[in-house]
Amino acid sequence: MQLHLSEPPLTQGECALVYCFAASGGNGRFPLPPEIASWDEKVWSGLVAETVQEQGFQGKPNSSVALRLTGEIRKLVLVGLGDPAALTLEALRRATANGLRQAHSLKAKQVMLSLPETGLDRVRVVQAVAEACLLVAHRDNRFKSSAKGEEENSFSVQEVTLLVPGLAQDRPNYEAALQRAIEMAAGTILARELVAAPANIVTPLALADTARQLAQEYGLEVEILGQEECEALGMGAFLGVAKASDLPPQFIHLTYKPAQGDPVTKLALVGKGLTFDSGGLNIKTDSRSIAMMKTDMGGAAAVLGAARALAALKPQVELHFIVAATENMISGHAIHPGDILTASNQKTIEVNNTDAEGRLTLADALVFAEKLGVDAILDLATLTGACVIALGEEIAGLFTPDETLAQELQQAANLSGEKIWRLPLEEGYFEGLSSIVADMKNTGPRSGGSITAALFLKQFVEKTPWAHLDIAGPVWTEKDAGYNNKGATGYGVRTLVEWVLGRQAAAAPS
Repeated sequence: MQLHLSEPPLTQGECALVYCFAASGGNGRFPLPPEIASWDEKVWSGLVAETVQEQGFQGKPNSSVALRLTGEIRKLVLVGLGDPAALTLEALRRATANGLRQAHSLKAKQVMLSLPETGLDRVRVVQAVAEACLLVAHRDNRFKSSAKGEEENSFSVQEVTLLVPGLAQDRPNYEAALQRAIEMAAGTILARELVAAPANIVTPLALADTARQLAQEYGLEVEILGQEECEALGMGAFLGVAKASDLPPQFIHLTYKPAQGDPVTKLALVGKGLTFDSGGLNIKTDSRSIAMMKTDMGGAAAVLGAARALAALKPQVELHFIVAATENMISGHAIHPGDILTASNQKTIEVNNTDAEGRLTLADALVFAEKLGVDAILDLATLTGACVIALGEEIAGLFTPDETLAQELQQAANLSGEKIWRLPLEEGYFEGLSSIVADMKNTGPRSGGSITAALFLKQFVEKTPWAHLDIAGPVWTEKDAGYNNKGATGYGVRTLVEWVLGRQAAAAPS
């Protein structure tokens, strides 16, 4: 999809118009935006106003009216935003996606999208709307025959012009916002396609190849550690999980450094990279659950997607992107329940559940990240079903002992629209991980499972500010929802980018 910026008013030419706006009062009639009202009076003989009234359209969220018309503007979509006092960037994204879905149903190829007057920052509005346009248009047809893929997965809208009031007065900032949206969407789409691909396509080796491609394209430093290198670093927890797979483990470390000048901060982003999780000898028994375990590298996908976006945006920040990639399989080499593993910080772990493998791989990844001397570490992982039970399928759980980091991530999530909710790191719950024979077990009791998982990870970060996002719920959706289509969502990429850019802004000299 091509995106353009232009000044109002509407230009002539056959197109679909997606017009986003807020609900007006409660007088039973909806006043058309002045620009549309003028066209309605001069060209359409009041047809738009009549249709709006007949359908009882009041501009509520998730509502829209689609019309086929005569004249130079042949197709019109009116999209509700709801109460202007409650309007958020995420509501605007969802309304934009709603409008473009309607435009797609009208088989429109070119769309003029007139941005509403709101109390929100206009530059942020341009970025949010552009993100929604690009993400709702994404269709993944790689694994369908070409004919079926074209029929079911093509999106009709190929070009969107955003009509921005006051564009000329601040064009550089609007163009920068558009570019941010393009790069963030591209990173999100990369994450979507990694998560959506089956485990026979996205293997640990494939993730390593993706990292190499990113390094080559964007000038990143890349380090891929294999079995022997990981053994030399004492990564017994990660390698314990990898033992049963016929595919070699790949420990991925990408580094971005600013081309000039010193970085204002140094950050590490760590993603869980289980390309398939059978559960090991504690095998998953639910057929639906095991079939979806291709998504267990959603954290790794988010980290690599963020690497792509941030390398293109070039912040004045040193960034380390880390993934311990492997499969959790079953063979004569598999770890047994009751085995003891030694992580690279010399802490010992009694494995009482081989299906709690992600935290084992992350343990060594977190130790590796802290040794880099970064200012903060953030890990993302499809870690626990318990977090899905607690927060549902749209919200990630945030765990951190650092108040500043919690506030930064909440701010980033507010900007991205990706929902997070902070859960407690209740230290007393760590008793549930106590072991008679080792420093800790890898799982605790059923209750508070996402908390004990986070407490386990906390044992592998000594001093660096650290946060953990449990993203097991929102990496996948079974229905079209806003700008997410059925399937992988690419969750986490935009929040990561916003967090890094926010850190840069806060650390930059005034």
